[in-house]
Amino acid sequence: MSGSNGSSYQKDSGAAYQPIDVNGGEPPSGNGKKKVLLAVVLVAIAGVVAFLCVPKKSALSDAVKTAGLNVTSSGKLKLFDPQNRYVLEDFDARPTFSDFLPGVAGYYGKPVWSFYVNRGQGIASFGTGTKDYPILEFNAANKAYQLTPYIGFRTFIRGTRKLGSFETEPFTPRLSRNLLEDDDESDKPKRIMYVGTNEMEVQEYDVKNGLAVAVKYFVLPEEDFSSLVRRTTFTNTGSTELTLSALDGLAKIEPSGGELDGMLKNMGRTLEGWMGVYHADDTLTMPYYKMSTEPGDSASVMVEEAGHYCLSFIEKEDTTPELLPIVYDWTKVFGESTSLEHASGLAASSVEEILKSAQHGDATTSSAFAAVDKVTLAPGENITIASFYGKVMKIDDVPKIAAAVTKPGFVAKKFDRARTLINELTEGVETNTANPLFNGAVKQMFLDNSLRGGMPTLLGNVDSDLTYDEDPGLKVFHTFSRIHGDLERDYNAFAIDPTYYSQGPGNYRDVAQNRRNDVSFAPRIGSFDVQEFLSFIQADGYEPLTVEAVVYLMHDKDRAQNLADEMTADAKSAKMLGEVLTGGPFRPGQLFQLIEQLNINITAKNEDFLNAVVAVADDSPMGVYGTGYWGDHWDYYMDLIEAYLQIYPDGEETLMWGHELRYFFSTATVKPRSKKYVLTLTFDGKSKHVLQLDSTYYDQDKAAEQQAFVDQSTGLLGNDAYWQRTATGKPFTSTPIAKLFLLGAMKFAMRDSYGMGIEYEGGRPGWNDAMNGLPGMVGSGMPETYELLVLLKYIRKVANTYGHDIVVPSELSNMVKTVEKALDELEATGFEDPEDLPLDVPPELFNYWDTVASARENYRNDVQYYFSGNLTSLPADEVVPMVDRWIDQVEMGIARAIKIGSHGYKDDGTSGISPAYFSFDVTKWKLNEGRNDVGLPLVNALAMRVGRFPLFLEGPVRYMKTVQDDLNTTKDVYEKVLNSGLRDDGLKMYTISASLKGQSFDMGRMMAFSPGWLENESIWLHMSYKYYLQLIRGKLYEHFFSEMKGGGMLPFMDPDVYGRSLMECSSFLASSAFSDPARHGRGFAARLSGSTAEFMTIWFLMFVGPEPFYLNKHGELEMQLVPALPSWLFEDEEYEGTRDDDGSLTVSFKLFSSILVTYHNPDGGDLFGVNPEGYKVTMKDGNKVHVKGPSMPKELAADIRKVSLVDSIDVYF
Repeated sequence: MSGSNGSSYQKDSGAAYQPIDVNGGEPPSGNGKKKVLLAVVLVAIAGVVAFLCVPKKSALSDAVKTAGLNVTSSGKLKLFDPQNRYVLEDFDARPTFSDFLPGVAGYYGKPVWSFYVNRGQGIASFGTGTKDYPILEFNAANKAYQLTPYIGFRTFIRGTRKLGSFETEPFTPRLSRNLLEDDDESDKPKRIMYVGTNEMEVQEYDVKNGLAVAVKYFVLPEEDFSSLVRRTTFTNTGSTELTLSALDGLAKIEPSGGELDGMLKNMGRTLEGWMGVYHADDTLTMPYYKMSTEPGDSASVMVEEAGHYCLSFIEKEDTTPELLPIVYDWTKVFGESTSLEHASGLAASSVEEILKSAQHGDATTSSAFAAVDKVTLAPGENITIASFYGKVMKIDDVPKIAAAVTKPGFVAKKFDRARTLINELTEGVETNTANPLFNGAVKQMFLDNSLRGGMPTLLGNVDSDLTYDEDPGLKVFHTFSRIHGDLERDYNAFAIDPTYYSQGPGNYRDVAQNRRNDVSFAPRIGSFDVQEFLSFIQADGYEPLTVEAVVYLMHDKDRAQNLADEMTADAKSAKMLGEVLTGGPFRPGQLFQLIEQLNINITAKNEDFLNAVVAVADDSPMGVYGTGYWGDHWDYYMDLIEAYLQIYPDGEETLMWGHELRYFFSTATVKPRSKKYVLTLTFDGKSKHVLQLDSTYYDQDKAAEQQAFVDQSTGLLGNDAYWQRTATGKPFTSTPIAKLFLLGAMKFAMRDSYGMGIEYEGGRPGWNDAMNGLPGMVGSGMPETYELLVLLKYIRKVANTYGHDIVVPSELSNMVKTVEKALDELEATGFEDPEDLPLDVPPELFNYWDTVASARENYRNDVQYYFSGNLTSLPADEVVPMVDRWIDQVEMGIARAIKIGSHGYKDDGTSGISPAYFSFDVTKWKLNEGRNDVGLPLVNALAMRVGRFPLFLEGPVRYMKTVQDDLNTTKDVYEKVLNSGLRDDGLKMYTISASLKGQSFDMGRMMAFSPGWLENESIWLHMSYKYYLQLIRGKLYEHFFSEMKGGGMLPFMDPDVYGRSLMECSSFLASSAFSDPARHGRGFAARLSGSTAEFMTIWFLMFVGPEPFYLNKHGELEMQLVPALPSWLFEDEEYEGTRDDDGSLTVSFKLFSSILVTYHNPDGGDLFGVNPEGYKVTMKDGNKVHVKGPSMPKELAADIRKVSLVDSIDVYF
């Protein structure tokens, strides 16, 4: 705020950002005792909101001090409060944004999902499992912004004072401020939103009526039932006694009744015929919302027993409160005002009269309002209504839940636990620099990274120091994972299991990237992630679309039954548990769910029971094919391997040759070119061209093969159905290095006809999936070529280092022989690139491509259903020169690509920046007598011409991975990108692409978007962060930190421009190319972005260094910490630093989520790749080990890697 009239601090006047001004305000006179004692911070903050609009400076300052809010030296509120919650003043008058609560209820809790917007009272939708099971209907963001104030949570108040009465609805849009007015309509209520990591709160101070209302939401943690908890606090801020009656709750609540989302939107009125409100007792306090049966029209009728509940009461500290009656008949509140804008029913009646009248809940969508009648508050007093909304499987559970939640102190305790729970989950990246915003951003990034990829959780033999690789009884389970599918990414179908150890599936590329840093935070997981993802490599060189959490299987029935006997209280329970454990694959949540449903009596604690079971079970990865084969899924394997080797450089040989991995088996088959090169009309219908269409097909024979593994008792496919076998039924396996060699060989054989990019011949593009038309254009990608170069160099390195044979399927060996022969023939032609490369593919290169592509297709045909089981050993001394030859070809293709260049609006192809994509126009073809499914003729290609595209940031980003050890080349790329069409000079950021003006709509959906929006020339944060990562990897430290602090990275963006919490990433920012300047730089599509994976890698490089563990010249393990920290993280003009006893500035962080590391910087300068002068390592037993020099010897390094033996490390520079 900028003055005593309560005007907004964020009013757009063209000036720079100004924090909230708290220098104002005389509070209303009068004091009173609290009706209900709440947490001091809640009451104090409500008081601060109240005081923001009144005129006495000292009283406001006292209130701010009491609340403990962050205040600048000028007396203005900071963007974040003491709980590190983002503070948004006049939130409902700001540009819209959506967000979500993380859906984390703890390991032994059952979560709900919930989304919120900065409109109305926030919560826009919530439910259990998926959006098919809503309690408040899921709506896409554009609709949620409109509907939330009306169908969401509402509060209606009738208040009476000595001098009169009033009626009001807090947070109603009718009383939202218009910030375009000169005084911001400061006579209207003041509203503030607080965005926390595991909570959201909205507050309103109504100075006219002397009433403050605060509403707080959180997901109930660590209970055996799921619930969204809402706490509504009413505070009398006036100077006289206030008597109020109120209705507080949901305007519309959906019943339980099967998968409803689609039906709600397409046949909602008919669906209401199944709806009804039932009651757990003979009062109005425990309504139960469900359908009579699951809606349908089949011969099989499913009676619905599960239901949604609403329980509300006024919180009391020392006594058990009574439940409040619930108004479920929406017409009693709104009358016939079907817009729900006005509470016409309540206006013509009273709360008391509504409660006395008959309510009806059949054949309609009902409401869920807690009713409070005639409560008197003295000045300063307040009451809080606590409400629980959730789902149970039977109505008899509702009274049990009511008894639990009404225990004195339950709500406050659970709210505190919701906070500490998230703190515990993120404390492993505790970072203490001079900049509090940066420190908070690290935790938020870690949380969101874990939500996207799952948080690695150790199960089984957890009490030793052994790793996953050393102890078969130690298992890794990723908890709390979820695919995005939020209000702005409405195209995705998220799933959050409402079970213990809740998790949901994720997209392959998302999970592979966001698990990159797992081993950096939890070294005991060892090579788990590497093994899991390499297992997903199929025989054809592709991977599935979706990654699910691992499952556990118990094959030894006797062992399972012995365990069941030990863990249960009676013979019946033991028998049922034994059957559950051997009945098929299970996850922890499913196991506990079955135990609950079958009433199995377990004697051990949940944690002990689960660890005992998992320790003796086998684990298996799980994936789902999905649609098409994406070109980039394999791009992330080397990141996983490199992350592992940063911690376990001494484990490389075992990693590559010491494991046997299976091959994932999908029901889709890639067509050969002769069946997917389709002759069709061009867009204008004036000519014909060849497109690559329907590249994969559902293979009925593969599906029939899987049917052999159907579980006869459940009808479901068994786990073995998803893994390829030999013709004799034996699972086929290879070592990790063999699978990498197969992958490298396949991708080498997938290079385009000009030898530049890797073909997108599986029907899907790469990372930039908005280029969905590129596979149809017979397109290829340089990003994958750069990843291939990295992969081939690694294969060469390990083959040369360890000298072991690489044993591959004989079918692959045959393909490789054909590839080698084709290379011999190409070299025999004497072909060399001319000085001026033609766009028409030279015949020599085309013939090589045709031969190799045919070899690839023949190989795939050979292994389409089975491997033969025959193996070929490739000696290292043959592999190395072979791969050397492939590398030479790849590097020639890269040089060729840069020479051909990009081409687009104001881009003549001479920038010297790597292009990202090419298309290939089939200029000559021959009909092959085939036709596709819609009758179009199929052709064989005889000649091709390359097509070029504008610059895409992914091109130089991936290229920089191949030159990151070359400082000069990296800097040259940076300078070129800085001066290219990829730079948004207005925002000082980088766009996903240069201008696409003039490009064909054939390239994909990005052309359907306005420039600056979504994937068309916007700031795509993930790719921007990948770019920044390459800067710090390439040791361009000053450039990197200039980009970070200059606003290119969070939390250093302009909050007024970004428009949401500076702690949270967005998928994209509207760039300066967008037509509406008001949206430039604003973030859209909240969180769960791959940028968090890049940020956590950046964090690791900043605080740990690129190679913490390495082998010295004698092959011995050593450890070093070589950070890259700018001086302003130690101290700057705005933030004072922390000093040690010697006066050195310090920064600290948690290493491996446990060991406190402190850097001592005597002169406070930049620490950019500077080696330490020494270390002091404090062990858990109190002993201190002092080390002089830049590195720590093998015994100490090994102890640190084990984590449990070491308490802290002090590092001196």
